[in-house]
Amino acid sequence: MSQEHPFAPFVRILGKGKKGSRSLTREEAAEAMGMILDDQVRPEQLGAFLMLLRVKEEAPEELAGFADAVKTRFVPPEQVCARIDWSTYAGKKRHLPWFLLVALVLAESGYPVFMHGSRGHTAGRIYTEDMLRLFGISPCRDWQQVQEALVNERFAFMSIDTLCPRLGEIIQLRNILGLRSPVHTLCRMLNPLDAEISIDGVFHPPYAPMHQRTAQLLNTRQAVTVRGDGGEAEVKPDTDCDLHWIINGELEDGVWPRLYPQRLVKDDQLDPQDLLKVWRGTLEHPYGEGAVISTLAMVLRLLNPMQAAEPAELVNRARTLWEGRDRSRF
Repeated sequence: MSQEHPFAPFVRILGKGKKGSRSLTREEAAEAMGMILDDQVRPEQLGAFLMLLRVKEEAPEELAGFADAVKTRFVPPEQVCARIDWSTYAGKKRHLPWFLLVALVLAESGYPVFMHGSRGHTAGRIYTEDMLRLFGISPCRDWQQVQEALVNERFAFMSIDTLCPRLGEIIQLRNILGLRSPVHTLCRMLNPLDAEISIDGVFHPPYAPMHQRTAQLLNTRQAVTVRGDGGEAEVKPDTDCDLHWIINGELEDGVWPRLYPQRLVKDDQLDPQDLLKVWRGTLEHPYGEGAVISTLAMVLRLLNPMQAAEPAELVNRARTLWEGRDRSRF
């Protein structure tokens, strides 16, 4: 009789039926993800594991354990640090990624932003990485480049394909499995540089509390999970937006008020050049500028957690920062 594969118990824990199955503990999740990252799992085991998790829905303890495994294997140099971690894994299809302008304004204002994401896993979407070249920015290929970018420009982007190639490969299974796997959620929660502030987005409402609790388990002090446009961390300016916060380590929920009283007409076609034109001030785009100001206001709350400022006051501060940007920078 052949010996059972060492990964088989983790599949069994998840798939033993309605009464027999359970979630993994944080320690079990770390061990399972460690085997996946170390290429000690057969392809059929990986597919079964990911889809059983997807059907069950990931528990925060599982996601925290997965993140533990990644962080022990892919360790950035200690000198590389950022104030803000911003994950971008969904891609946009209804609107441009206006949140990229928010990150650039924050960087220009002196707040180092580390952004990480993936691209190409879902057809018909615009990915952040593909927009960088409009601004003369190149994705970083190693941690030395990240450090130089954060020091010189206070903004750095690294693809998950570089940050953790195995996770990048699994994300691309989306078209093979027909569904996004829990790895899409995991990557959003990584915060590789242990930044003080973490920003991520979701599309499906039940995932927001899951992200929030996972970030708390990972000891993030300031965080927000946005049910934003297209699943990215971008506040919609023409509708109220659900936000799940961590403020000074404590969980909070709330609704961010809309900037405009009614819904705006969506662009018939998305032209990435509009991002650059809006930055330069050569194009008026109410939705885009509203998304920038609303999202920037949200981040300002995390940057000043001890100040109990109302959204309207934060919006005014955000508008001032946005209007004071260096329009000739890009």
